[in-house]
Amino acid sequence: MTDPVLVIAEAGVNHNGSLEMARRLIDAAADAGADLVKFQSFRAELLVTRRAEKAAYQVTNTGQDGDQLAMLKGLELSLEDTRAVVEHCRDRGIRFMSTAFDMPSLHFLAGLDMPAVKIPSGDLTYGPMLLAAARLGRPLIVSTGMATLGEVDEALSVIAFGLTRDGDPADRTALEAARFSAEGQAALEHAVTLLHCTTQYPAPPKAVNLRAMDAMAEAFGLRVGYSDHTSGTAVSVAAVARGATVIEKHFTLDRTLPGPDHAASLEPAELASMIADVRTVEAALGSARKGPDAIEVPNRRIARRSLVAARPIAAGTKMVADDLTAKRPADGLSPMRAWDLIGRVADRDYDPDDLVAP
Repeated sequence: MTDPVLVIAEAGVNHNGSLEMARRLIDAAADAGADLVKFQSFRAELLVTRRAEKAAYQVTNTGQDGDQLAMLKGLELSLEDTRAVVEHCRDRGIRFMSTAFDMPSLHFLAGLDMPAVKIPSGDLTYGPMLLAAARLGRPLIVSTGMATLGEVDEALSVIAFGLTRDGDPADRTALEAARFSAEGQAALEHAVTLLHCTTQYPAPPKAVNLRAMDAMAEAFGLRVGYSDHTSGTAVSVAAVARGATVIEKHFTLDRTLPGPDHAASLEPAELASMIADVRTVEAALGSARKGPDAIEVPNRRIARRSLVAARPIAAGTKMVADDLTAKRPADGLSPMRAWDLIGRVADRDYDPDDLVAP
């Protein structure tokens, strides 16, 4: 029996820096049936320089030019606010997670009750952060937006080293040795889930390439999932049907709110609908065994047919194809046996619709 798909309701920075809005997002995620709600933890000055420009989608979604630093300063949650968020998650019975975007935030979050550590797509090449995250000894969910397979492989080398060589100094040779060791691969298989992702908000479906999940699973032998930045819910549901073990989806209280991510996010009712569809698809996937389900067995007699006489057949006559037909119910000989009867001598008289015996 496989584990249920983990559904992460990505609040991100859609609280707009407001603790009250963060609490309302937690309520919405809990009401929708998400497994956990995830935020983003950072100090803007540790994440970007003053020369860092906004991405094109951020300019479009905020309606303002300017630098990332100013935008991100208004989207921070303080440490005290984050603790309050964690407490509200406990009150609502939903797990808390947050993505760290700087080392102090990572170490702060390590002291909280999180089921996993999330590596964002933009930090897949931030080796020291990968190493520090791996050495926390928690499950890792690693987003791979914008990455090549080679970059994912390089990141996994750092993670494998961090998982298996606690305290050892890192160098290129040691990283590669950890990645391709039996111990390193086993540690990765135990700890890491890779998320396919298209880093654009919203991402057009033609840029999604869900089959990349298959490529990563085959290349690395790890669990895969999908971080969805498309509009709507269809692609997340399709990813579950394709084998995603984790689904991460941005949501907001209102898509018209100002901010970089609201426009590409689901509203609460849509989030609830997506989660319901994910659970339906998850249940429908079942097993790879082909055979009648227990609920089908009673219907086989009703829906299938038996061989019956198509017309009167006199005892002692040799049966031909036109003597036989097949009708419901399936309480006699299978029609697949028709060729066995043609040419046989009838052992008795048959009226039309009588079951024909072998």
